[in-house]
Amino acid sequence: MMKLKKTLSLLLIFVFSIGVFIGCSSDKNKTPESSPIVTPDPSDNLSTDKPNYSDGIDENGFWANIKASDYVQLAKYTEILIPSDIHSISDEALKNEIDSILALYSTTEQITDRAIKDGDTVNIDYTGTIDGVEFEGGSTNGLGTEVTIGVTNYIDDFLEQLIGHTPGESFNVEVTFPEDYGVEELNGKDAVFAVTVNYIVESVTPSLNDEFVAENLSAYYGWNTVSDMETSIREDMKISSVSNYIRNYLVDNAIIKSLPEKLIKHQEQLLLLYFQSSALSYNMEFNEFLNNVLGFTDTDELLQFYADSNRRNAEFSLIMQAIAEDANITISNNDVAEYFKYYQGTDDYSTYKEIYGMPYIKQVVLNQAVMDYLIKNAVLA
Repeated sequence: MMKLKKTLSLLLIFVFSIGVFIGCSSDKNKTPESSPIVTPDPSDNLSTDKPNYSDGIDENGFWANIKASDYVQLAKYTEILIPSDIHSISDEALKNEIDSILALYSTTEQITDRAIKDGDTVNIDYTGTIDGVEFEGGSTNGLGTEVTIGVTNYIDDFLEQLIGHTPGESFNVEVTFPEDYGVEELNGKDAVFAVTVNYIVESVTPSLNDEFVAENLSAYYGWNTVSDMETSIREDMKISSVSNYIRNYLVDNAIIKSLPEKLIKHQEQLLLLYFQSSALSYNMEFNEFLNNVLGFTDTDELLQFYADSNRRNAEFSLIMQAIAEDANITISNNDVAEYFKYYQGTDDYSTYKEIYGMPYIKQVVLNQAVMDYLIKNAVLA
């Protein structure tokens, strides 16, 4: 199985499995995707106290003073039938996963001997004028900038006018600023940009062979051949798919009699801390990130948007503890050490302990132990 060595976000896999969409768009309808996070710091938007991830969790990784079986009626959790389309990984899905890894090792070349076509990434310089006068912010100042036609968001059809031109050419691009552009002196104005195409940027993906795998992937993943890589990735994708199926099965089929409020609050705090750390990675204030990147007016709107996901995650956490109680699954400090050795490749997890606290860490390891138990006892159709 491929070892999922990631940043500190690894500890959020089970307790915070919502995932988030972070990009240059505020489209709330896009499917959230998970991404690694950095260690969160306090901000004015959250409590100024150090985040306490272990709040409400006892020393064994269980929710303190909560007997989960009092709150949830479990569905049958052994011998869960896993449909074949869930545990069978297609060659196409495997190829897509391998391609995403190869892309991490791609290099770029500067192409100067062909015309620009739609979808190209190009490096350009430009100087913009209105009525023959340069305006503030309308020039690259000779530093060059990379844009991708059809992806990068420029006004009007600026980028489409690059198509057909060749690196080294200089020409004018004529556009009209939107009436509501937001800058008084530019709103609705016609502008001319003197553009020079420096070069086309092409990505070069390495060839997949045993030599590449041994040289680049052996130390990190333990793969030495293409066969090793394919076998490991396919197995990892299978386990991930089965885990997700089991998670949904458990939440959909359990009967939640009531849900302790502190589990919801805990999920909300994790959500806010996640986005706070994401704002830091963008070098932005949290409110700016919240408004301009995520497209929410305030934290209340953010929490309302993710209310269903937070509740589902809280229910899943309660169900996992109920299974641990019923199946007598517990974890020791040795189990924690083995978890970090396997998933993080380290014997020293003191930094994680300092940030998250041992109770929180134990809860994550407990949830992993429960999931391992469920997978082991599942039945593949």
